[in-house]
Parts: sequence; C-alpha cells; structure tokens
Amino acid sequence: MKLATKILWALGLGAIVGIGLNLAAPSFFTEADRFFFTPLGTIFLNLIKMLIVPLVFFSIVVGVANIGDPKALGRMGSKAMLFFLTTTAIAITIGITLAVIFQPGNKGEFDVQEVSYEAAEAPPVSETLLGIIPANPINALASGDMLQIIFFAIFVGLGISYLGTKLDLVKRFMEQGNELMMFLVTLVMKFAPYGTFALIASAVGKQGFDALQAMFWYMMVVLLALLVHFLFVYGSALKILAKRNPVDIIKAYLPAMTVAFSTSSSSATLPVSMEIAQNKLKVPKGISSFVQPLGATINMDGTAIMQGVATIFIAQVYGIDLSLTQMIIVVMTAVLASIGTAAVPGAGMIMLAMVLESVGLPVEGIALIIGIDRLLDMTRTMINCFGDLTCTLFVAESEKDKEKAAVAE
Repeated sequence: MKLATKILWALGLGAIVGIGLNLAAPSFFTEADRFFFTPLGTIFLNLIKMLIVPLVFFSIVVGVANIGDPKALGRMGSKAMLFFLTTTAIAITIGITLAVIFQPGNKGEFDVQEVSYEAAEAPPVSETLLGIIPANPINALASGDMLQIIFFAIFVGLGISYLGTKLDLVKRFMEQGNELMMFLVTLVMKFAPYGTFALIASAVGKQGFDALQAMFWYMMVVLLALLVHFLFVYGSALKILAKRNPVDIIKAYLPAMTVAFSTSSSSATLPVSMEIAQNKLKVPKGISSFVQPLGATINMDGTAIMQGVATIFIAQVYGIDLSLTQMIIVVMTAVLASIGTAAVPGAGMIMLAMVLESVGLPVEGIALIIGIDRLLDMTRTMINCFGDLTCTLFVAESEKDKEKAAVAE
C-alpha cells in the first residue's frame, strides 16, 4: 500500500474514532486524548518541526549558490510575490461573494450579547520589514524565524557563489546537509499515518457535534470557497501558467496535503512539500528551495478565504449591511495585512481583526467562529501549501526560457 493511501486511511479512521468516542464515551475520549492521541500527534509534529530549520537553511543556501545570479533571484522573487498577492485578492473575493450569496449569518440564532474577544495588535509593517534582517542569525535559527532564516540563507548562498572554488568544501558541506535532511524527511514520513490518525482523532473529537451543528452553514461556505479556489484558481494556474496537468500534480502532492491537513502548519508541511517538488515533480532545487519557504511564510490564500466569509458572516449576525466600497476595502486590507503580518504568530486572527476594524465591524464577533476554527484551519493550510507548490511550478516553467537563453549565450 502506498504511503498516501495509508495516510488517507489513517485520516478517515481518525475522524471516525474521534467523533465516535466523543458521542459514545466522552469521558473515555478525554483520557484517551490526554494519554494517547495528543502525545502521539505531538511526537509526529515535533519530528517534522525538528527538520524545518536545517532543511530550509541548507536547501536555500544550496539553491542560491547554484543559481548564483542576484538578478535571477530578484526575478523569481518578484514573480512569486505577484502570484501570491494576486491569488490572495482572488481568494478573499471568492469568500465574500459566496458568503453574500448563501448568507450563513442569517441561517441561525446567535447570541452576541455575551461574546467577547481581545484581538492581539499587529506590529507596524515597517517593523516587520526591518525584522527580515537578523541582528543575530544564530538566534533566528534557534527561534525558527522563517523570514530571517530565508534572508540569511540567501546571503550565505550568494557569498558561496561569488567566492566560487575557494569555498568548494563549504558548498559540498551544504549539499551534503541538504541530502541528509531530505533523507530524514522520508524517514519521518513512515510515521505519518500514525501521527495523522492521532492528530485527526484529537481535533475532531474535541469539537463534537454541538459546535459543528451551530456553525454548519458558516463551515459549508468556507469549505465551498476553498474548493472553488483550489479547483478553478489553482487548476487554471497549473494548466495555463505552469503547463502541468492538475490531476497529476494533485496525485503526486497528496502526501503533503494530508500532512498539511493533519498538522495545520505550512511550515511543518514544508519538508514533505519540498521533497515532492524536487524529487517527484522535478522542480529545480534552486527554485523550490527559494519559492516554497517564501510561500510557507507569506502565502495565505486559505486564510484570506476565511476572512472574506467571516467578515460577511459577522456583519450578517450583527445585522450590518456592508456596501460595495466597504467590501473592496476588506479585500485591500486583507492583501496588505498578509504582507504586514507575514512572520507574526497567529497571523490569521490578527489579520481578521484588522479587516473587521477597517470597515467598523465588532471584533468581538471573532468569538463566534473561533470555536470551530481548528477544523477549518486544517483545510486552509492544505490550500495554502498547494498554492505554494502551484507558484513554484509556475516560476519553474517561466524560468525555462531564461535557462535556454543563458545556455545559448
């Protein structure tokens, strides 16, 4: 049985076990979650997280050293940023449109008198941009600050490229480190079915049917918007921009999507995602190593969809009509916020608070959706990671002509 099939079976079984125990024996589920599901899931998560920082650092250094041309890096970075910002704007527009059509906030009775939510403040955009340059690279590596790690790794890679044969030994060390990390990823993935089972059983079991029933229409609209974005936006991008068969890409990427779903973390999925892109889909290491970590940090299409639906949902619950101008402000705020909060923990809820405040909606409304956000976060992460891959394939395809021109010269 293939690994992807095993993970899918584990995913389905975990959902059944989680819901079954929650309904039949809630007290037993609490103990099982405490002593079995959560520890097993945490072991799997920590095994993957253990590899993220060294993999990202080694792979970016090797990729940049092999590319060697700052102009090429700038070109690829510009393409990636344009792709991410464009798809984020499309994503939130899809979310808003479907929420206006289906009106999830008008489908039930919601008590808004007792709800409260204290939003964390987002740092100024200037602080985020200045924070990209690490004052202490060792501290950035230790704390897992992805934007700082990416910046430092690019810097090191360019240095190795410029100094050429003088640093052959250092370059070889980096390449060996990258090979070792890729091997460890395949090793850890053998544990994926068990980790996925535990994470899903825990996540689904903790929610229960009461929370799911109360927010059914909100969940359905978010899931429908994610599906539309996945099939039509990414499907079209793969077919037209990346010149790839979407069905083949989805099949190849399935193991990474299941990891994204079970872990709810783009960073945790990164090792598996890069391994598939480089080994299965034959994306040049330099491009994969540069674009995918960047996407894991700043690409938030799934989160943007949630924000679009949540904004309209909260407005409907509070009986507030948003004008077309206000909806456009929501789109613009979400796109800009995705840049400003790129490296901030819990960025999704901070972004949503910023979006709500931009059109005068009560931030307290977030309390209505936060209870089921864990389940939706799993699907959002899956979409985010697939978006990172789609962008990587697009950049790889667009760089083919440049490579041919360079060879011809």
